[in-house]
Amino acid sequence: MGHHGPIEVTTTQPYDFTSKNKMYAIVMIAIGIVSIAAQFMTHHEQTWANLLWNNFIFMALALGATFFLALQYVAEVGWSAVIYRPLEAMGQSLPIAGIIMIIIIALGGQQIYHWMGDGLTDPNSANYDKIIAGKSAFLNPGFFWVRVILYFVIWSLFARLFRSNSLKMDEGSDSVGAYLRNRRSGAAFLVLFAVTESLMSWDFIMSIESHWYSTLFGWYTFAGLFVTTLAVLAFIVAYLKHRGYLEEVTEHHLHDIGKFMFAFSIFWTYLWFSQFMLIWYSNIGEEVTYFMLRQDHYRGIWLAAFFINFIAPFLILMTRDAKRKKFLLMFMSIVIFVGHWLDFYIMVIPGSMVTATHALAAHGAEAAHGAAAHHELLIGSIGWMEVGTTIGFIGLFAYITQHYMSKAPLVVKNHPMMEESLHHAI
Repeated sequence: MGHHGPIEVTTTQPYDFTSKNKMYAIVMIAIGIVSIAAQFMTHHEQTWANLLWNNFIFMALALGATFFLALQYVAEVGWSAVIYRPLEAMGQSLPIAGIIMIIIIALGGQQIYHWMGDGLTDPNSANYDKIIAGKSAFLNPGFFWVRVILYFVIWSLFARLFRSNSLKMDEGSDSVGAYLRNRRSGAAFLVLFAVTESLMSWDFIMSIESHWYSTLFGWYTFAGLFVTTLAVLAFIVAYLKHRGYLEEVTEHHLHDIGKFMFAFSIFWTYLWFSQFMLIWYSNIGEEVTYFMLRQDHYRGIWLAAFFINFIAPFLILMTRDAKRKKFLLMFMSIVIFVGHWLDFYIMVIPGSMVTATHALAAHGAEAAHGAAAHHELLIGSIGWMEVGTTIGFIGLFAYITQHYMSKAPLVVKNHPMMEESLHHAI
């Protein structure tokens, strides 16, 4: 910090969102739209769940980036000042994720969430479910919709607020004031995030299997959400370096991002094992059904998600050198993303397929066909349409993120911590 005089920031130009990159993103979105349409025409029982699964990841990336940004401000961290703009750009997808989530739940909620079915809380109904009726004070459509809308309003407002104050730093007249406002906003956001992230994980994912519950679930979802965000952040920063942007980002900054990826991969593994071991050891009927369903019908994907998310980061990211190589970080980003893509599949699809089985059975054997006529359990699958849906969401995220990176300098000008970030060395 002994350096005096003007702070040297070389990346004062915005990112160039080329027409080629726009075309790639639009083609990916088109692949997603075609894949979703194909699913509605073929194995439509899984389509709404596939949309929830992929939009949840899309939402998680934007939410995780906003959380990480808030954390940097509140902790008054210096090293990360050069990567704020990619984080801000990632967070701008939140309103779109919210709109898509509302559409999915409004049109396909009964295909995903068993508790949304008719008559489950009415003691006089043939469909009455004592357990769901006992949870109806929390799991009822009115309160549910209030929570869902509140989540996205709160998250989107803070993502926009961090961005607008950051842009004011570029102007230079009140950069310290803008920084302090973001610090205060960050403190408020972290408190709200702690509550809304847990509630969101219960609402969007745990309530799919409304008879089951896990007190670790909010933490577990957070770990998956955050490590996936870190992987995508690492990919974006390494890609920008490769394209000649972010000259200020050195191998020391990459090392820190790599350390976060490694640490939260191990944290996720700890929570995965804790949740599984406690449920397996206590062997309580209402708890073990969750893992029995996954072991019996989804064992390959379930184990693959665990080993990819634990073994790959553990073996590859442990060394100092590995965290400092941009192409190795990009490779590990893809590996971790695929691993958590499978993990979110395991969290969403098995339970929603049970709901789809109930929904078909409720229409009566004469209205159903094939397996559902005999009330056999529908089993989820991963095929080209599922992969295509994911490609569509990646294209949408890539388009929005690149759009916002092209609207302002890629490094915040006049950031009070910039000098510390430029001289960061570990």
